[in-house]
Amino acid sequence: MSHKLPTHLQICSLLLLIFLVGIVNEKLWKNLLKEAERLYEANGGSHRFDHVMRVLRLAEHLAKAEGADLDVVKVAALFHDIGRAEEKRTKGQVCHAAYGAEQVKKILARYKLPADFIEKVAEAIATHRFRSKVRPKTLEAKVLFDADKLDALGAVGIGRAFLFAGEVGARLHNPEVDLSKTESYSREDTAWREFKLKLSRIKDHLLTEEGRRLAEERYRFMEKFFERLHKEVAGEL
Repeated sequence: MSHKLPTHLQICSLLLLIFLVGIVNEKLWKNLLKEAERLYEANGGSHRFDHVMRVLRLAEHLAKAEGADLDVVKVAALFHDIGRAEEKRTKGQVCHAAYGAEQVKKILARYKLPADFIEKVAEAIATHRFRSKVRPKTLEAKVLFDADKLDALGAVGIGRAFLFAGEVGARLHNPEVDLSKTESYSREDTAWREFKLKLSRIKDHLLTEEGRRLAEERYRFMEKFFERLHKEVAGEL
């Protein structure tokens, strides 16, 4: 019994179908969502699943605007902070980005995803941390970097900064303190400290055009908020 080889047209049609559907189909995505949500339960409030979903939405927006691989970006965004609990447990001794990158390789390997896809996802996660010396190189890594940083700016960024300060037992506000002499995870690790030492510098380090545009607007909102907070704490308003 003879078997006909697929025609050129059939091969092209199959490749087109794979391109249109992508590596991550609906069933796989639902399974990944469930697994990720479970992993984030151990994280603090400022890095739980709601943060991840905001970053995911921002990442999708940026990926479409910049022409990045949407599957890589979505999966990387979904798992980008799974190392946070370990970083918190070790009081910052373990880098959550590097730890998360190694963990995601094990997770995605169980789903039999292509090795090169897993590496792209892991690379994006490994380089998304603002304080890291390892910078994003791929477009997908740059998109994740920007999406994650954008969630630390604007009204959401202010809320998250105070939420994190509460988690580590920090004061409400400390404008009188020399912030250069303070430490992370201490009583002086306030939302104001986070803004001055980290968040105020974010907009100048974003890597995509659309990311920079969104960051500028969010940054201006934060400046006005802390100006108001200073005056209220000083009793001027």
